[in-house]
Amino acid sequence: MLALDFINVGNGDSILIRELDGGAQRFAMLVDCGHDALVRDDHPNNLDSRSRRIYAGDFLRQQGVTHLDVLLPTHFHRDHIGGMGRVLDAVTVDRLITTYLPPSDSRDLMPDADRSLPGPARNLLRCVNLYATALREHPGRIREAVVLPGDRVETFQLTGDLSLDVICGEPALYPRQKAVYDGAFRGERDAYTLMRWAKSMNVSSIRQRLHYHGRDIVLGGDAYAVVWDKSTTAPCDILKLPHHASLSSTTRKFLSQLRPKTIVVSVAAGRPDERPHPYIISLLREFTDDVRFTDAVDLPGLVEPVFHQSVHIEIP
Repeated sequence: MLALDFINVGNGDSILIRELDGGAQRFAMLVDCGHDALVRDDHPNNLDSRSRRIYAGDFLRQQGVTHLDVLLPTHFHRDHIGGMGRVLDAVTVDRLITTYLPPSDSRDLMPDADRSLPGPARNLLRCVNLYATALREHPGRIREAVVLPGDRVETFQLTGDLSLDVICGEPALYPRQKAVYDGAFRGERDAYTLMRWAKSMNVSSIRQRLHYHGRDIVLGGDAYAVVWDKSTTAPCDILKLPHHASLSSTTRKFLSQLRPKTIVVSVAAGRPDERPHPYIISLLREFTDDVRFTDAVDLPGLVEPVFHQSVHIEIP
C-alpha cells in the first residue's frame, strides 16, 4: 500500500510518501519540508484554536518515521525548505535529491547584515541560508546527495512497485541557480543579480510524477501553469496543485491535460494574498468534486474548513 500525507504545515509544502506492508514501513520519501514557522511573519494572523498545523519534523516523529530513503526539496523558497532543520533533527536520510548543493565549507550568509539590499534580495539569501544551515548543522544525517543537472527527466525506481520521474524546468535555469548561490557564499551581494534570480525560483521548481500499481500521482511544486503549458502532460489520478492555488498556478489547458480525479491544495488558511484564489477553486471543481486542502481553508460558498494534520490518501 502507498500512503500519502500532504502535511498541514500552514504556509508551504511537505509531502510524506510511504510504501507500507502490513503497517511496516518499506520505503519513505519526503518532498519539501515546509516553513520554519507555523505562522509566517509576513502573513501574521491568529491561529484558530482548532488548528492542527504541525511542523514536518514533528509529524514524522508522530508517525514513527525515523529514516527517509529520499528527501527531495523542489526548490529553495522558505516555505518549502525552512523546516529542513527540524526534519533532520527527526530522521536520517539515505539520499538527498536536489538541484543545488551548497559548498561544503559554506558559512552563515547573514541575510540581514546589509540593510541596503532590497527586501527580495535579502529574502533570497535567507532562503538559501536556511537550506545550507540545515545541512551544515546535521553532519552525517544524509548518506548521499544526488545533484540533478536539470537538463533532462530523471527516473528513479524507488521500490519494486514505485517509480519516480523528476521533471525540471528550462535547463538554463540550473547553472544560473548554481552561479547565483555559489556567488552568495563567496560573499557576492549584487542586488540586481539576487533580485533577478528571486523572480526565477518558482519556475526552477522541480515536479514529480509517481507511478504505483497503475496509478499516477503528480506533485507540482511551485511551477506556474505557464511552465506546464509548454509540454504535453498525461492524465493523472492525484494532483498536488502547484503554487498554493494562486491565480498563476493553473489554467484550463493544464487541467484538461492532467484530468486529475483528486486534487490536493497545500495552503494556509487565512492567507491575505488570495491563495487559494476563488476563481481557481471554481475551475478545479469543473474537473473534479474531490478537492482537498491541507489547512482549514474557509471560503464562504466555496470551501468549508476541515481541521486535520494532513490530507491522508491510501492507494492499495
